[in-house]
Amino acid sequence: MRSDANIAGPMTDPVPGPRTETSGDDVSRETQPPLADTSLGHATPLAAQALGRAGEGLPRPEQTRIMVVANQKGGVGKTTTTVNLAASLALHGARVLVIDLDPQGNASTALGIEHHAEVPSIYDVLVDSRPLSDVVQPVPDVEGLFCAPATIDLAGAEIELVSLVARESRLQRAIQAYEQPLDYILIDCPPSLGLLTVNAMVAGAEVLIPIQCEYYALEGLGQLLRNVDLVRGHLNPALHVSTILLTMYDGRTRLASQVADEVRTHFGGEVLRTSIPRSVRISEAPSYGQTVLTYDPGSSGALSYLEAAREMALRGVGVRYDAQHAHMGGQHHQHSRHSTSEGIQ
Repeated sequence: MRSDANIAGPMTDPVPGPRTETSGDDVSRETQPPLADTSLGHATPLAAQALGRAGEGLPRPEQTRIMVVANQKGGVGKTTTTVNLAASLALHGARVLVIDLDPQGNASTALGIEHHAEVPSIYDVLVDSRPLSDVVQPVPDVEGLFCAPATIDLAGAEIELVSLVARESRLQRAIQAYEQPLDYILIDCPPSLGLLTVNAMVAGAEVLIPIQCEYYALEGLGQLLRNVDLVRGHLNPALHVSTILLTMYDGRTRLASQVADEVRTHFGGEVLRTSIPRSVRISEAPSYGQTVLTYDPGSSGALSYLEAAREMALRGVGVRYDAQHAHMGGQHHQHSRHSTSEGIQ
């Protein structure tokens, strides 16, 4: 499956975007809302500059990049990273599909996609061999972003998959049969290393591991890396860990810097130079069915995900990432030489 920037296909969102939903009275974009109204953020000049850079676009990958967002440790920001990187890439002009493989369906919630029991979902694709195109929905707030939702039915999918033929490669076959042009597919995995995660690893070529800047950050990663090696050895020779993203970085603590240094020592060049700060806005956004990019584009979290997506996209096409003008926690970073250890303030 190759990426084609000039083909929109029948899934193209008919309303040009990116957009935000409005309910009730029409409010001018220049009007600052009351402080109590946090449903939609308003871009600061820095956010406008960042979104302007996003509007410039990024080089498209020659082929669809299928990235598996995995870490069996819970609470590290897998879903948050998946949806916000996907939205950031879409704002940069890419066509992006998020596949929600977590039975909790949090990625679907964050993207404003219905995922109750009657909605066609990724469960139907895996268990009943339903075409992926039947379950994909456009994300209402971001043009070029799509989602294959998860429902609670997925909770029993691992048991049902055991008896099926080619149980490890059912997602791969569904993606290969999908005819819509895409630049990126991001697969949000459950916090486990079962058949759902194995399906994702067989389908993808790259593994993206979010690691929180907290104690025990590297706990359990050894087993994840062993699983990646097993899948690469037996099922998918192309699979490799391409990206490590530091999340929940708190520049006020020495622990965060120590963890960041330790992760960079272990993983080296796979670690993105951009880190994601601990942010209230990032946590609030899913409750409004939005990513932080549409909820509060001026927040440090939104700016950081924009930069992380930019860095990831440039790396993917072999372009050196210039961190000199990266947005670090709402401020221009002055000393890019130290950006890897200082993270986002």
